Amino acid sequence: MTQEARDTGRAPDRSSGERRPLWRQRDFGVFWAAQTLSVLGDSFALIALPLLVLEATGSIARMGLLTAVGGAAAVLAAVFAGTVVDRVDRRGLLIGCDLARMVLYGLIPLVWLLGPQVWLLYAVLPLCEAVGMFFAVGYVTVVRGLVGTEQLTEANARLNATAAAAGVLGPLCAGVVAAWSGPAAAVGVDAASFGVSAGLVAAVRFRSRPADDREKGERPGLWQDLRTGVAFLRGQPVLRALTVLLCCFSFLTLGLNDLVIYHLKHDLGHDDGTVGTVMAVGALGTITGALLVAPVRRTLGFGRTWTGAVAVCGLAFACLGRAGGVPAVALLSAAFLACVGMAGTCSMSLRQEVTPEYLLGRVTSAYWTLQYSAAPVGAAVLTWAAEEHGTTPVALVAGTCCVLIAVAALFTPVRRAGRA
Repeated sequence: MTQEARDTGRAPDRSSGERRPLWRQRDFGVFWAAQTLSVLGDSFALIALPLLVLEATGSIARMGLLTAVGGAAAVLAAVFAGTVVDRVDRRGLLIGCDLARMVLYGLIPLVWLLGPQVWLLYAVLPLCEAVGMFFAVGYVTVVRGLVGTEQLTEANARLNATAAAAGVLGPLCAGVVAAWSGPAAAVGVDAASFGVSAGLVAAVRFRSRPADDREKGERPGLWQDLRTGVAFLRGQPVLRALTVLLCCFSFLTLGLNDLVIYHLKHDLGHDDGTVGTVMAVGALGTITGALLVAPVRRTLGFGRTWTGAVAVCGLAFACLGRAGGVPAVALLSAAFLACVGMAGTCSMSLRQEVTPEYLLGRVTSAYWTLQYSAAPVGAAVLTWAAEEHGTTPVALVAGTCCVLIAVAALFTPVRRAGRA
């Protein structure tokens, strides 16, 4: 640790040449543990909330509506998240977001003791998704300060890999808890995990972000900040193309989790425990993708890695509706999530690498706002179509469109993105 870090209590500046293995960096390790625990609990809600809706209503369309409402709240929050993250203390923001979600999710099992209250889910989930968006933008902006630019892809891959490992255990436990005590109890575990995460984040020393001369004067308004992020994306050919392509991809895939749960319970007649097992196997795919992304990107370059991953996502999605057994559904889910993880880690690392730190919150906010702007509508349409026409044709059409997105990327600057 540098003398400056000892004197100030801040984490050392990794971008100045000091580079140690990630496992020896104390602050990254604590932050890493916090996010792993948070994801472990969050995976409970990923299964428990749709199961609560399906248990109470029996409708995949109602499941999709809940997903759409939550997604819309996240998109709205993304409009403002970047400018807030760039203006406030990021550690305090992350801790506050964790504590808010602990309280909000904790309300569900308490109220559910009086009986199913589906309306509560439509009130709590949008708030949690909005708070989660502020947390997610803040999370992206602090990683580079913890490890430096040269270790970004490795750090993101490790964060994603262990989050996915937690995602293996989480769904298994959620399925067991939901089968024994009901889905509401699984949401209670999720609430507790956010409290633990908040405590760990409080122990992390984040490096103070550098100020930019243009930012020292009068602060622009919120909409101006959003326009600043959009302008940066528009000026970067690869990020501009990725934003458009991922907007289409998110429209098609946000409702996939609901589709898988409905296919397992309604079409194939399995219980909550089986749903948890399939989700856990799918998370193993995310681990595989996270472990492979750094060496694959170094070998193939950004363009081929991202495009190939999206194409495989589409093929797996297209076959999902025709999967007639649990092993096939689990394998296809794992393939889809592995490639989503690879593509997502690549695009996030690239954005962190090319964006000036003082703009990183606003650029991330603009990026996610645009990327997910149509996703809530897509989730509602996907699940409504599955209820009306069945999961097989809907999965085939959506998966084919995902493959076409990968083909379209070959005609954009994404294809020529380098090996860095």
